Amino acid sequence: MDTFKHQFITATLVLVVAIALLALEYPNAIWAYVLILPVVGVGIFDMWQKQHTILRLYPVIGHLRFLFEAIRPEIQQYFVEDDTNGAPINREFRSLVYQRAKGQRDTRAFGTQFDVNRVGYEWTNHSIFPEELSVEEPRVIYGEGRCRQPYSASMVNISAMSYGALSPNAIRALNLGAKLGNFYHNTGEGGISPFHLEHEGDLVWQIGTGYFGCRTKAGKFDREAFAKNAQRETIKMIEIKLSQGAKPGHGGLLPGKKVSAQVAEIRGVEEGKDVVSPPMHSAFSSPIELLGFIAELREISGKPVGFKLSVGKPDEILAVCKAMLATNIVPDFITVDGGEGGTGAAPIEFANSVGTPLREALGIINSCLVGYGLRDQIKIIASGKVLSAFHVYRAFALGADAVNSARGMMLALGCIQSKYCNTDKCPTGVATQNKVRNDALDVCTKSQRVANFQSSMVYHFRKILGATGKRYPSEINGYDVHRRISQTETASFAEIYPVLEEGCLLHEQSVPKEWLYYWHKAHASSWHQDNK
Repeated sequence: MDTFKHQFITATLVLVVAIALLALEYPNAIWAYVLILPVVGVGIFDMWQKQHTILRLYPVIGHLRFLFEAIRPEIQQYFVEDDTNGAPINREFRSLVYQRAKGQRDTRAFGTQFDVNRVGYEWTNHSIFPEELSVEEPRVIYGEGRCRQPYSASMVNISAMSYGALSPNAIRALNLGAKLGNFYHNTGEGGISPFHLEHEGDLVWQIGTGYFGCRTKAGKFDREAFAKNAQRETIKMIEIKLSQGAKPGHGGLLPGKKVSAQVAEIRGVEEGKDVVSPPMHSAFSSPIELLGFIAELREISGKPVGFKLSVGKPDEILAVCKAMLATNIVPDFITVDGGEGGTGAAPIEFANSVGTPLREALGIINSCLVGYGLRDQIKIIASGKVLSAFHVYRAFALGADAVNSARGMMLALGCIQSKYCNTDKCPTGVATQNKVRNDALDVCTKSQRVANFQSSMVYHFRKILGATGKRYPSEINGYDVHRRISQTETASFAEIYPVLEEGCLLHEQSVPKEWLYYWHKAHASSWHQDNK
């Protein structure tokens, strides 16, 4: 009896109703039958199919389960989550970005909504002698004294997002926003598209393992193609991508059906064929060769060159530092991407569990450079979930000189965190190649919002800087940010993420005990010379 109820009761009742209506010669019975017959057909199909057990046991009504599952993210976002528990970005910060992008009131009444007594709560302490707001925005100089065309950049910029991942109008709006606000726009590894160049905003050209925009037909680095693109006036810096926070150590695949004539031209690949981005570079295979590649690109372009990575094994970072000393070649900047991921679609395991989170990653990079006496020669750029001025201040306390924001800029464009970025079904026209949705994204309006958001971030950072009694970002250190580590204890970042002493990694006898294992494993000539 139970089996009958599970498998046949829905379809049986529907069929009985249909037959009864016809038997009674109900005036509209034929129309009822037309409506009910497809339901009966679905029920019969559900009982015979073998893919879904739920539909075999509960024909027809079992589809409600899949419907509710499909709309669960929307129900969660609009009716369930409160202002502080949404993920990956809660409503408190999404609303903050929207308001500042639109130039609306962004103040809060009745105090913070955060639980200041919870473990993990972070803050900075103000000064009873605050400084007045500085007149000019602090700028960051890259490549000074090292290349022919050094670059003065804003302290807040657009992080790497490729054309293809984002729509043409999203790229246009980001670049025009960068032009309006005098900050830079990182191209992402997908190459330099016409949409990046249309409004002549400053660009940082990112070169990944696929060498898009400077690639031979065999997928190797093409010096002539690089030289041609690097001479563009709008290209201000070059960034070599070693890895990204969303999927460190993992390559990518662009299916051939997505490789249109335009994408093929931009990336330097064949139309209609799969494009593979391998997990590692072919232009270099050791720390010393990486630095030689940096020097070569800097000489060809005359512009600042650095690299981006999600921090992995500490010995590999130490190996790069040893190579810097051995070759006397240093990058102009290092972009540190948090292992918590970003806009790039990634396998769940990589997004959740591979790569060092941003706070720890910044601490490692900063300590390595300080320990080798290299810190004053290299700028550190933090990239990872930067949505408020306090996030900028916190990154500076961990050693950053500037920050890049990707998801914040997407929200400024109108992203609603639907999390359909990897399905080409983005409902706001930001992360899709659907022409109708792309055309609905107004470039002029959204570009101004991007510029507003960036400008507001810088302005409020300067206000926090003054409130803490400082005049320059370089004065911020780990003692300026605090975290609650238990219900009764707090600690400064200087205690949680201690910075090594200047030059302590130069000689074995001064290397801290906890770093000695990695220090011995690190070799300038190889990434993995000693695995003992």
